Amino acid sequence: MSHSSVPRIGRTFAGLTAVAACSAGLLAAPAPASAAPDPGRAPGARPAAGAYPNLAPRPPMGWNNWSYYMCDLNEKIVLDNARALVRSGLAERGYRTVTVDDCWMSRQRGPRGELTADPAKFPHGMAYLGQQLHRMGLKFGIYEDVGTLTCEKYPGSLGHFREDAELFARWKVDYVKADGCNVPVAPGHTKEETYRDLYGQMSRALRATGRPITFSVSAPAYFQFDGDSVWHRVIGWSAELGNLWRGGRDVALQKSTPAAKWSSIVYNFRYNARLAALQSPGRWNDPDFLLAGDSGLTRQEMQSQMSLWAMMAAPLISSTDIGDLSPAARKVLGNKKVIAVDQDALGAQGTVVQQDDGSAVLAKPLKNGDWAIALFNSGDTPRTLSVTADTAGLPQTGSYRLHDLVSGHRTHSDDTIVAREVPPHSTVLYRVTPD
Repeated sequence: MSHSSVPRIGRTFAGLTAVAACSAGLLAAPAPASAAPDPGRAPGARPAAGAYPNLAPRPPMGWNNWSYYMCDLNEKIVLDNARALVRSGLAERGYRTVTVDDCWMSRQRGPRGELTADPAKFPHGMAYLGQQLHRMGLKFGIYEDVGTLTCEKYPGSLGHFREDAELFARWKVDYVKADGCNVPVAPGHTKEETYRDLYGQMSRALRATGRPITFSVSAPAYFQFDGDSVWHRVIGWSAELGNLWRGGRDVALQKSTPAAKWSSIVYNFRYNARLAALQSPGRWNDPDFLLAGDSGLTRQEMQSQMSLWAMMAAPLISSTDIGDLSPAARKVLGNKKVIAVDQDALGAQGTVVQQDDGSAVLAKPLKNGDWAIALFNSGDTPRTLSVTADTAGLPQTGSYRLHDLVSGHRTHSDDTIVAREVPPHSTVLYRVTPD
């Protein structure tokens, strides 16, 4: 719990293990009417005049240590994973931002109030780390918190926003992830007012440095259970202050059970799929890390997460040991055709057009006039899934070419798009070209 008694949405996974056994039904219930934005106001993610610069025209891609390593990180681990991104070809596919999460710093600020790297973990300092990443053609990301302390009780930026932003700029940081643990709410102020003020201070401080620093805002994650109207309002101002935002729980940690990992993927998909109307190109909903390569997940489960995240135009940020990826995990992460759906220039988040107990179908328009259609079997038995062109919202041409982006199989349909005998926990992803 933070100092303001706000539960840390991301650092724990308590409670989701209990729903692992019933993950097949997580998609069955339709989203409540309140999940849709108020038609009387503009979608929350439309950046206002004077908003944070659009530094992420496509969903960010890269690597972060947290889900796999947590606080067991150091300079060698970060640089080894960076080299593995380059060596494996994943950097060439777009995974270029390497972000150091919580626990990188010393427990106390330096004599001038400055943040300092933990000398045992990062003996050469963070400027050196950034230099090494830049020499590999990668970008340098770093973690901080807008509260008094980070989630793991390292110094937060509250009261030091200008100094910390200027320090990050001197270190040549390209990406800042700002968490929201340990945020004190002063008497007479609401929780939302406090978060908006503190994230606003960090946003302005980063802009004032003159360095283009992509800004990841975690504020919405602390409002997911405060009611949809508040949650969506927080997403709205988060989109003015930064380029992407965490919307809910962290995905499961490496030490979690396989069932908990799968349950967390389904849970994060389910809440993020409801937010499509609140996202716009350059302002991205972030349902957290990709777990491909993590122990315990099947290839079908890894592929489902990758396909669903691509359909939602989500940031593709891996959190695993890149140097130890299996060939299957490397193939999932590096699938150029699936990545192209995620990185499509139209920037649309796919929407759920059909669902029942244990399945969902998503449709996403693409820039060249094609559509992506995903048929997701979240259940525990094989199923044949289908959707009509009309239900999916496709142009009514009466003839469609289908390209399975995982198997490579090509087929044709006059109306109904079918995926036969989809295995449990699997997703079939088609690129559909109307004739």
